[in-house]
Amino acid sequence: MSSIKRREFIMLLNGAAAAWPLVARAQQSAIPVIGYLSSGSQGSNVFRVTAFWQGLNETGYIEGRNVEIQYRWAENHFDQLSALVSDLVGRPVDVMVTGGGTQTALAAKAASTTIPIVFVIGADPVKFGLVASMNRPGGNVTGVSSLNNVVVTKQLELLHEMIPKAALVGFFVNPTNPNASSDTRDVQAAASALGVKVLVVRTEVESDFETAFAMLSQERADALVIHSDPLSFSLREQLVALAARHALPAMYWSREFAASGGLVSYGGDLASTHRQAGIYAGRILKGQKPADLPVVQSTKVELVINLKTAKALSLDVPPMLLARADEVIE
Repeated sequence: MSSIKRREFIMLLNGAAAAWPLVARAQQSAIPVIGYLSSGSQGSNVFRVTAFWQGLNETGYIEGRNVEIQYRWAENHFDQLSALVSDLVGRPVDVMVTGGGTQTALAAKAASTTIPIVFVIGADPVKFGLVASMNRPGGNVTGVSSLNNVVVTKQLELLHEMIPKAALVGFFVNPTNPNASSDTRDVQAAASALGVKVLVVRTEVESDFETAFAMLSQERADALVIHSDPLSFSLREQLVALAARHALPAMYWSREFAASGGLVSYGGDLASTHRQAGIYAGRILKGQKPADLPVVQSTKVELVINLKTAKALSLDVPPMLLARADEVIE
């Protein structure tokens, strides 16, 4: 998306209602309202919201015409999620959609047992009590689960395949992420099987990243894996820039990192999961109950390699790995 289109998108998000005809404004209270809650920032989630719009449009709902969307952004301040979701509940909204990880979905579920909730997460929703089962969610919650938190061992394996001589690999993880402990154990087990040492570095706020990279440089780490987390996604451009500055090869969990100049990414397709969330929100507005909508398990995983970055790091990417890539950025 060009910078001009990006600005136009944000202006639309902030002030679309100002351009509606007076008649449409008079009818605004009569149309359904969707609450869109994200732990991240508005600017870093343009493509997610665009994909959500696409899914919603496929069910016949168009923002500003026959549905209103109230956006709430936590700007990476996870302690504000409860207040933001309470504000949406108090409006009230007809459906709530949560983006930005498990924390956001849990905050929404804790705030209401009656408002339909559609989540988008990278973890197992049954494990965290969001739904009773994948096929029969029960209650007022359903959504889409991608594979971002279950492919962490594969991410390490692919990074090791790209850099077989890497002996020490850093693992950036946000300790407040509900998946942090289990994913850290998985990475450590996979590293042991590969004969690689892992240095776990806890990154909870933006200011932690500078210190974390300095630590990896001091310990002479050979590579880095970035854990799937809303914080790292919102700060992806800063992370990619820091990795380049420290000449540290890094594995990321979404193609948006590779598109921003990151070396390699492996993870679920975030655009497709948010499009599905839009479809579910539309179906609920038409009368379907969340309890009757099975949780969609996304199976699409993308391997994206940035050859320009590989060359800058003087890395020769194995031909077999390049052949398996879903996308190669040159």
